[in-house]
This record gives sequence, C-alpha cells and structure tokens, in this order.
Amino acid sequence: MKAPLRLRYQTIEFANVDIHVCTLRDNQQFDDPNDVALKLGISSATWPLFGIIWPSSMVLAHYMAVHETEGKRILEIGCGMALSSLLLNQRHDDITATDYHPEVGFFLERNTQLNQGKAIGYQRLDWADKTSDLGMFDMIIGSDLLYEDEHINLLADFIHKHSHATCEVILVDPGRGRKNKFSRRMEAHGFSYSHTKPEHTDYLERPFKGHILRFWRGDVQIWPSAPKP
Repeated sequence: MKAPLRLRYQTIEFANVDIHVCTLRDNQQFDDPNDVALKLGISSATWPLFGIIWPSSMVLAHYMAVHETEGKRILEIGCGMALSSLLLNQRHDDITATDYHPEVGFFLERNTQLNQGKAIGYQRLDWADKTSDLGMFDMIIGSDLLYEDEHINLLADFIHKHSHATCEVILVDPGRGRKNKFSRRMEAHGFSYSHTKPEHTDYLERPFKGHILRFWRGDVQIWPSAPKP
C-alpha cells in the first residue's frame, strides 16, 4: 500500500506580513495514481518539484515585498507554490498565476484560504499554448524558470505575447547558465534589461548564487540598477 503524501505547514515572514503555506514535506513525495502528470510529460522524478518553496521563490517574494506594484495587473508564471502571488494577494494587488503542473491549482486554493485571502485567478497552461485567454499584463514575475535551452525562446515569446507595450518583468534565476541568451531574446522583443545580485538573503540557509533578472520596455519607472553584464 502506497504511503499518503506527507505535507508541511509553515509561516514565512515578510516585514509586517505573515504568509502561511501548505507544501509537500520534501521532494521525495509523489502521487500520480491516474498518470495525469505523466501524460503531460511530468515524470515521477520531477513531479514533486512544484510542491516545495525553493530559494529562488524566496528571493522573488522578498523582492516583491518592497517593490512598487500598485495599480498594476500582475502575472506570476511557473508559480509552483505561488509564494509571491500569495504575498501580493494579501496586499490586494491584481495578481494572476499560471503553472503547467496539474496539482498547483489545488495547493493555490488551499493556501489562499489559509491566508484568508480573495481567490487568485489561475490557469494551468504551458508556454507554447497559442490559444491562451490570459490577456495582457503590466508586470510579469517568476522564479527558476530556465531549466532547459528550449525554454529560452518559449518563455521570452510567452512573456512578449502577454505583456503590454509598457511592461516590467522580474525573474529570479539561481544560476542555470541561460540568463544571457534569454536576455538577448527579450531584447529582441524590445526590452531593456539588467542582472543584479539580491542585496540581502539572510532568510536563506545558504548563500544565493543567482541573479534577479529585470526587464522593461515602454514608460516604466525603473529603480536604480546595475548595468548590463
């Protein structure tokens, strides 16, 4: 008899806001009895990766906690446990989340209820979807998205498709070696960019070796940042 999924409940602090999350206990958990994920190309080895809060997700959420978002329509892509979406939802931002994994929607609803927040708009889709009705956004965010070389063009083109002429994009990359190629693809879509190290990551157990990738086009007010690498 297969053991049930083991879950973990934790509270993550952001200044004066606490975010409560239910996640998988660890990346050894697995539950796909009807092969729903397998049919989507998600193997048993990668199935649990959505269900853990990774360092890049923490870096993104802490960055967004002090970033200007008022009045903007925001999209979190590849949201996983959607920590940033939950945080932005608590301050009543207009946030929508997406992911490809079939279990993300369930955990998003559960965690939204844990935080007593309003329902967060969610769609399960992949970046190659040509029929998405997500619409257009003023800001797009995400963390640890560039797993494979094929993701470079797919992700950049997806962002371009769903971003207004004036748009800001904030991605956190842990150092998978694809940020420069991705940035050049974004530049082809009319975005300027910078790569910066997060200033403070004492909330992480280990030093963070990645970067915050920032992209903008149109009349976007950008905070001071480092020059292009």
